[in-house]
Amino acid sequence: MANRKRIIPIVAVLALLGLGWAARQWWYGRTHESTDNAQVDGHLIPVLAKVGGYVAAVNVAENDSVNGGQLLVKIDDSEYKVRLEQANADLAAARATAGGAGSTGQAQAQVSAAAGQQGALESQINAARANAENARANLGRMQELAAKQIVSRQQLDAAQAATDAAEANLQALQRQAGAAGATVTSAEAGVRLAQARLGSAQASKDNAELQLEYTQVTAPATGFIAKKQVEVGQLVQPGQPLLTIVSDTGTFITANFKETQLGDLKVGQPVAIEVDAYGKCEARGKVESVSAATGAKFALLPPDNATGNFTKVVQRVPVRIAVTKPCSTTQLLRPGMSVTVHVNTK
Repeated sequence: MANRKRIIPIVAVLALLGLGWAARQWWYGRTHESTDNAQVDGHLIPVLAKVGGYVAAVNVAENDSVNGGQLLVKIDDSEYKVRLEQANADLAAARATAGGAGSTGQAQAQVSAAAGQQGALESQINAARANAENARANLGRMQELAAKQIVSRQQLDAAQAATDAAEANLQALQRQAGAAGATVTSAEAGVRLAQARLGSAQASKDNAELQLEYTQVTAPATGFIAKKQVEVGQLVQPGQPLLTIVSDTGTFITANFKETQLGDLKVGQPVAIEVDAYGKCEARGKVESVSAATGAKFALLPPDNATGNFTKVVQRVPVRIAVTKPCSTTQLLRPGMSVTVHVNTK
């Protein structure tokens, strides 16, 4: 009897503890949505070669910490330096033809020469026109005097010949002026062509400088080196992956909740994050956004529910969770780590 009296209180306490635990779990289940289908995500930045060539130096190793702008890989730049020198020479030749920066180019000099020749011809035309008008006036006077038989026929013929010669000279000079105008127009077109070639040479030089700059591959962001795929002496091509930088900022959680769990989920709700790698470590976060489509829609072979053998499967929807409080400064959240999340929906 004494043993039974001692056992009954113990059983009662255990029963009460069990009921309390069950009630707590029931209430926790009503106010939280949880899933272990979640992992740490982050920004994985691929570093690619922008130009081709042999790798001259690799300044980092796997898992090294790097800062944004730090030199990672150097590609042999001998060929690109030669291209830049050629582009500079082409630019100098184009500038000599087109002019600029206070200097007169060859094309502009041709325009000036053609314009000067045209001006000289205009002056000669004015003189020839005056001579022709004077010759015509003399011819008129000679014709009046010849009609009165004051001058001889020979003098009249000489006046007629002088008039014809003056008019022929005027017409020749006018034709030469027309040709000089065409020369000026052609020279001006040559100036425009030279300026276009100058612009093309400048662009080629800028491109050559850019290609030379691309031989030095720098870190686009601060983070850690991962998946290094480049070695000294390797021949790389434009667009070839060299390594990946895992950014040390912007870590977040991607949790794949069942579609039946989304009813009470809202942006901004607090989240408790259990990190498998760190045991009892619990980080904090908040719901940042909910995907616009289920994960199956982004699969390589999306399911086709229009087939006759349709089986209803509960879909999962990715939910992005921002980390507001990590475990600690030493327990880093690395992309790919498994976590369990509990969203407080109340």
